[in-house]
Amino acid sequence: MQKNPYGMPTKSDNHTFRLYTNDGDEQKTVPWSQKIFKEDTSHKCPTYVTQTPPCQGSCPSGHNVRGWLDIVRGMEKPSGELSWQEYAFQRSTDSNPFPSIMGRVCPAPCEDGCNRNEVENTVGINAVEQFIGDNAKVEGYTFTINAKDTGKKVAIIGGGCGGLTTALKLRRQGHSVTIFEKYNQLGGMMMYGIPDYRVPRDVLSYEIDRIINTGVETRMNTKVGIDITIDELEKKFDAVLFAIGAMSGRTLPVPGGKATNCVSGIAFLEAYNQGRLRHITGKVICIGGGDTSIDVVSVARRLGNINNAAEKDRPEHIIFSDTTHDVVDTSKRLGADVLLTTRSTVVNMPAAQEEIDDATREGVEIQGQLQPVEVITGKDGRATALRMIRLEEDGSTPIKGSEFDIECELIVSAIGQGVDSEGIDISFFNKHGFIDADKNYQVPNKPGFFVCGDVIRPHLLTTAIGQASVVAESIGDYLSGSEQHTRPKVDVSYFDLMEKLKEWDLAPKSYKSGSDVATATDSANFAVHNYEDRAFASIIPHTELFLGHFDHEQQNQRNHKLVDVDNVLGNFNERLIGYTEKEAQKEASRCMSCGLCFECDNCVMYCPQDAVFKVKKDKATLGRYVDTDYNKCIGCHICADVCPTGYIQMGLGE
Repeated sequence: MQKNPYGMPTKSDNHTFRLYTNDGDEQKTVPWSQKIFKEDTSHKCPTYVTQTPPCQGSCPSGHNVRGWLDIVRGMEKPSGELSWQEYAFQRSTDSNPFPSIMGRVCPAPCEDGCNRNEVENTVGINAVEQFIGDNAKVEGYTFTINAKDTGKKVAIIGGGCGGLTTALKLRRQGHSVTIFEKYNQLGGMMMYGIPDYRVPRDVLSYEIDRIINTGVETRMNTKVGIDITIDELEKKFDAVLFAIGAMSGRTLPVPGGKATNCVSGIAFLEAYNQGRLRHITGKVICIGGGDTSIDVVSVARRLGNINNAAEKDRPEHIIFSDTTHDVVDTSKRLGADVLLTTRSTVVNMPAAQEEIDDATREGVEIQGQLQPVEVITGKDGRATALRMIRLEEDGSTPIKGSEFDIECELIVSAIGQGVDSEGIDISFFNKHGFIDADKNYQVPNKPGFFVCGDVIRPHLLTTAIGQASVVAESIGDYLSGSEQHTRPKVDVSYFDLMEKLKEWDLAPKSYKSGSDVATATDSANFAVHNYEDRAFASIIPHTELFLGHFDHEQQNQRNHKLVDVDNVLGNFNERLIGYTEKEAQKEASRCMSCGLCFECDNCVMYCPQDAVFKVKKDKATLGRYVDTDYNKCIGCHICADVCPTGYIQMGLGE
């Protein structure tokens, strides 16, 4: 074989410079710009692959976080006259109809998973979400129901975040929905389990009303099992959803744990949130370590202590008898002595670190590696002290001989939650007092009954919201007589390129057999060329990103009104101050758009063959910003190497 000075075959060898045979190769020569001087040994060419970002994969509600961050930053634009603010609201509430609330109280597992942590620190996802929700309240955004009435009726037991989210999604399918709620207000744990200075009640009411106004019926002060039976619901409705939550707290499982002044954290917070509990008396000990315990001690510090209170005004009487403190008494309040104990070390407490820091600053004493062993009671049956034992650092091994007593007036246990199952057939519940569910959140062996939220297993509010999305689909399948869907490996809300193309009137045309069969897909109008959606199967790690593209840019933190020992008493003002519009846009711009093109032009600029090119503006949209001419591509994989988001992969050729 003859070689030219560059080591390439000469024309006398009857070879071309193309990697693959192509029509017209008989011409023996090709344009210089298409000649291959050094090919890649992988023989692969780039394809465009969407994957799920870890923020979304870490979010129990399956939020399309990348999607609404892209809108806020201005990368994805709405069609028509819709504002970006409302477009972001619509995208956000596809998964979670409570952006204002979740933006304030969610512990943000999405931020823990954020790939930006590999550069400097996480994107402020919660803060941007709060902006989207608060702006929606200012602008008066509502939910629109376009589906036709199906004639099907669904009963939802419980008006917390899980029940309300399911109600909205079922209304979007065209089904009639009735919520049965035992309290006189909707909201569940959002209303009765979280203090108002963390969840402003006007914001919560707005986000609840926005759902109810879609045509959801409510039956308030109605306890299923007492005021109406399950059998009656089964006869009147086509499907029934248990979303009753876990609103019953657990008492201390130690001798004396049922003393009259031993109460659960859930009961304590419920009495406060109903406006009945307005002060405490004497020293308070809270046993826990999670977010509920932090809320208890923080509320106690704000309520303050009244010395020499009348017997009827002791906190336990207010909590258990549904009476209310006299407003006049609150003028006598003094700073409360509050202790929080936990089995773990303080460093390893499960509560959010920010909340722990706030409680400490507000004057709460926190001690770790302690376990209650006995409640010491007086002749009247009231607790006078709590006996504790010290634990090894593992949080479970008692240290012999380390017992000691702490005198107190009120003991609050925040060690777990249970379900109020009064009046409901015991066959629905497992041995732990919860309801089992399959992958589609059906109640096993109970056709027509479904379940979501804490009644399955107490967890985060956003977990109940995520389960609501799945169960709404399952109920829809059941009502239509369809088989239940097999849930995907990565079960979240996805970026849908086909929907995006339809939004911009760029959807592929219908395939015509015969005439199209010989047409290559890169030039056909019936196919999306060199694109693959793997979002349902994979979450993109930081190792697939080109992190060198991103400059170090610290997170723009929300303003946080600090409350301390000097101003905690009676301070029920909201602590988190949301972003301005500019701040939200700036923070959203820090998103690295993991797994989806964010139009940086790196691939176009660095391609040595000019094989990667921008799609013409009248054909381009999010996810269709660049394309590849495979006649020019030599498989050098430079485009994949310099792609910051991991959207380009050398996926063809095998």
